Amino acid sequence: QVQLEESGGGLVQAGGSLRLSCTASRSIPNINNMAWFHQAPGKQRELVALLGSGTRLNYAESVKGRFTISRAKSANTVYLQMNSLKSEDTGVYYCRLSGAWGDYWGQGIQVTVSS
Repeated sequence: QVQLEESGGGLVQAGGSLRLSCTASRSIPNINNMAWFHQAPGKQRELVALLGSGTRLNYAESVKGRFTISRAKSANTVYLQMNSLKSEDTGVYYCRLSGAWGDYWGQGIQVTVSS
């Protein structure tokens, strides 16, 4: 079984930045895509950013120009650089790694943006 460990969350003022990391407990072959999701309080989980095969990138409209998803070359690690944070970015962020074998999810990490 693979565990995904997220880190980098916390409390930040509006306009600030955070960098989330998600690292798998072991090497995972044949990853199709890596993604970050956001669940605001009382709302459903939503896709924030996705890094697919090759250079395919998808971002939610609400974070375009502010968030950047990237992957470490040497490890099964995905990052989410979050700049110009807004109060509506508050919530729990989850990473997901997907392949033909299914999905692995992180346990979630809290991000709180104070206005």
